Amino acid sequence: MLDEFLDQYTRRRRQNELFATATVVWREAPSSGQVGNRAIISSNGEIWGWVGGGCSKGIVLKEAAAAMQDGTARLVRIRPDAEETQQAGVIDYKMTCQSGGSIDIFIEPVMPQTHLVIMGKSAIAKALATMAKLLDYRVTVMAMGVNEADFVGVDDVKMAFSFGKIPVNRHTFVVVATQGEQDEMALKAALKVSLPYLAFVASRRKRDSVFAYLRAAGVSDSELDTVKAPAGFDIKARTPAEVAISILAEVIQTVRTEQTQPAPPQNLPAEERFYNNPVCGVPVDKTAPKHIVTYKGENVYFCCDGCKVKFEAEPEKYLQA
Repeated sequence: MLDEFLDQYTRRRRQNELFATATVVWREAPSSGQVGNRAIISSNGEIWGWVGGGCSKGIVLKEAAAAMQDGTARLVRIRPDAEETQQAGVIDYKMTCQSGGSIDIFIEPVMPQTHLVIMGKSAIAKALATMAKLLDYRVTVMAMGVNEADFVGVDDVKMAFSFGKIPVNRHTFVVVATQGEQDEMALKAALKVSLPYLAFVASRRKRDSVFAYLRAAGVSDSELDTVKAPAGFDIKARTPAEVAISILAEVIQTVRTEQTQPAPPQNLPAEERFYNNPVCGVPVDKTAPKHIVTYKGENVYFCCDGCKVKFEAEPEKYLQA
């Protein structure tokens, strides 16, 4: 059973999934879970393994979902005579099943690695790859004719600008660092997927030229508004390493900001999946928004930074409209 659990765990980690583990660490008969029983709970609520049935299953699902949202482990204690505890990290529930028994279950979220996709093989791309691995990011490099020897240690190297076999979610960050080699092709490929962060390494003049070409090719202004260009914070960077630092600082800030936002809902039916951005009117996929802002108890979904900033400045104006 342990081998099967480890196989499941390893497979999900390789796929960079969000999930939680649950382990029975103590029990008192007649609870059905046994010490050492383990389970994996996916982000959509599916359970692999066994830690008990009855009311304990529902409690585990609820607390695993909460752990995946806030990134915090917890010890769940289920007892017939449960009282609210003051211990940090411990949550008590009353055992309501007629069979009785008591059980302690440790629930731990397994958060996906931040996945940095670097498009290009420039000097800045190489510096980004090296530094991102120091941050323990998952790194994928995409470039035409890329030499894999230039990117030793990254997780994946692809010879084309294609997201077809790459899992893209709110932990995926993309930096286009082509620097004159297929800039437009790389940006068009990246704009086909919904991303929390898409940056283009270019001067303002180069950005304007490339964006003009993309507009002529049918790319909308609302799509181009999702691109951060120039990439990174303005720290007066000159060398490729300094530029890479400025970009990764921006990625880190975005990652930390995303962690404080409500988690996007999963597996919504088609009629509930899209939300009209109140600023620009563009439908936003609720399962993969750029930003979520909670205002007066309601979630408002945004497709780009600009719309979020405008809404936060005058929320009533846009909600009334």
